[in-house]
Amino acid sequence: MMRHLISAADLTRDEAVLILDTAEEMARVADRPIKKLPALRGRTVCNLFFEDSTRTRISFEAAEKRLSADVINFAAKGSSVSKGESLKDTAQTLEAMGVDAVVIRHGASGAPYRLANSGWIDAPVINAGDGTHQHPTQALLDAFTMRRRLVGRDAGIGQDLAGRRITIVGDVLHSRVARSNVDLLHTLGAEVTLVAPPTLVPVGVETWPCEVSYDLDSTLTKSDAVMMLRVQRERMNAAFFPTEREYSRRYGLDGERMAKMPEHAIVMHPGPMVRGMEITAEVADSDRCTVIEQVANGVSIRMAVLYLLLGGNESDAPTTRPSVSHPHPSNERSAHTIPAAEEK
Repeated sequence: MMRHLISAADLTRDEAVLILDTAEEMARVADRPIKKLPALRGRTVCNLFFEDSTRTRISFEAAEKRLSADVINFAAKGSSVSKGESLKDTAQTLEAMGVDAVVIRHGASGAPYRLANSGWIDAPVINAGDGTHQHPTQALLDAFTMRRRLVGRDAGIGQDLAGRRITIVGDVLHSRVARSNVDLLHTLGAEVTLVAPPTLVPVGVETWPCEVSYDLDSTLTKSDAVMMLRVQRERMNAAFFPTEREYSRRYGLDGERMAKMPEHAIVMHPGPMVRGMEITAEVADSDRCTVIEQVANGVSIRMAVLYLLLGGNESDAPTTRPSVSHPHPSNERSAHTIPAAEEK
């Protein structure tokens, strides 16, 4: 595994599959009476959030605590950052505290890359979302959800998403989720189509490894998964479409449109959902919709990423069921199994 996780585009096919396979092992922890592993005991992880977030921060915190890490939550609001402290000064403060990993969410695209390559801090950096750039763990949990639903929980071990057809719909221009998913799904062999109004398609999209369409209905019949994106009004400074009703009519997913999808096809959404605009309640509450699964899978994926960056066995074969080792050599358990749930 690489030292940092900054962009989904940085992952090779084998690295991505290893993370997905490790997440399958981590998901089994949720079935245990004690949902905790001692894997990162004694390690300190800082959640450094310069941008508001609820589900991503809580998901990372849950993952860290299930791995027995010590957690520091740092929010920019009310901190020294609001008084003018720079990213460099904040990073050097964390370095002085001896943190072992930093999970960073920042409104400026490129901030996690700057932190990871600045020399200000000697710890793995995980990008939890930066501007309109990348959100790699979201792409990983989406791919994990797709593989489980389209291939199978056990049958998917060691497998990618080769040949699967994924349609991503909505506000692509402002979406780091769309960018990350296009990169990762392409790496995993899937065929991706972006569907959006022309005003919400980024300049330079022709260089992305995907197709672009402006007609949602024509893509639904051949999609294995349809991912609806939230319209990010907080990032908009102009009118990108006439009205909400017009947007919903052309690019919203309702029951009638969902019926055009193949029987096995699933509906996804990174959340939070704007019901009635990009997706109707009928679709959001259907068995085909994986939104709640994505939340649960997010904890497993983030456990896997933290584990592999801070304590995983780099020699594990990525195309087979992962051999997840305990990061402490002195541990007497087998170096090829996830340690048992922590005794209390």
